[in-house]
Amino acid sequence: MRIEEAIKQKEFKDPFNKVVVNLLYTSSYIVSNQSSLFKPLALSPEQYNVLRILRGQNGKPITVSSIQDRMLNKMSNASRLVEKLKQKDFVVREECPSDRRQVDIMITDKGLAILKELESAVYDFNKQIVHLSEEETIQLNTLLDKLRG
Repeated sequence: MRIEEAIKQKEFKDPFNKVVVNLLYTSSYIVSNQSSLFKPLALSPEQYNVLRILRGQNGKPITVSSIQDRMLNKMSNASRLVEKLKQKDFVVREECPSDRRQVDIMITDKGLAILKELESAVYDFNKQIVHLSEEETIQLNTLLDKLRG
C-alpha cells in the first residue's frame, strides 16, 4: 500500500518530506506487528532488544548506560526495562566490583531460553513483513545506512 493511501494524504510537499513520513509510518507498522509476536510471552519489543544486547555480551556484564547507548529506541528507559526483565528472572543485576555506583547486568539462562524460543518466530516474522526480494532487501539496507550518513 502506498503511503498516500495509508495516511489518506493526496500528495507531499516534496520527496524528502514523503520519505521521512514513510519511514516513521513503516517503523510504527513494524513495531506494532512485532508487539503481537512478543505479547504471548509478556515481552515488549524494547525488552526483547535489551535481551538481544545482553546475549551479544557473551556472558560479560554490561552497565545500564551501555545498554541505553545500544538500544534501537533511544527514548526507551533502559533502567525500567532491566527492572521488568529482572522481575521475570531474565536478567540479574549485580554491583560492579570496580565501581560501586555502577550496576552490572547479565542475561540469565531463562533469558537465553526465551530468546531461543523466539528465534524462528522472529526469523519468520521478518521474512513475512518485509515484502521485498533478498536483492531489494540488501539494496534497502544500503540506502538506509547511507540515509543516516
